[in-house]
Amino acid sequence: MKTSLPEKFARITEPWRPKVAAELNGQEVKLVKVQGTFPWHAHAAEDELFLVWRGEMRIEFEDRPAVTLAAGEMCVVPCGLRHRTLAEAEAEVLIFEPAAVVNTGDAAPSEFTAPMGAKI
Repeated sequence: MKTSLPEKFARITEPWRPKVAAELNGQEVKLVKVQGTFPWHAHAAEDELFLVWRGEMRIEFEDRPAVTLAAGEMCVVPCGLRHRTLAEAEAEVLIFEPAAVVNTGDAAPSEFTAPMGAKI
């Protein structure tokens, strides 16, 4: 199924609320706008792939150097690795992860916790 990323991102109005744009083989492709700092968290059993579509973001880790990603760059965060994401200016990001992953991982529910299964 054909999808226009610019059209989908234009429909996202709030940061840190991933929306499912596609599903395949038990995985979801989520689109999210990021700006500011997300809480520290980890995902016990799932890896996450972050691919920056527009802008720039950073992924910080507790036990290794941070990674800065520009448009067209990606990073896989292995399961169990504590991390947080941040962006000074708004960035548009694709996230690839198994379906039903809570975006805040093991962090306590907060205003950052996105509704499950929200599609765009």
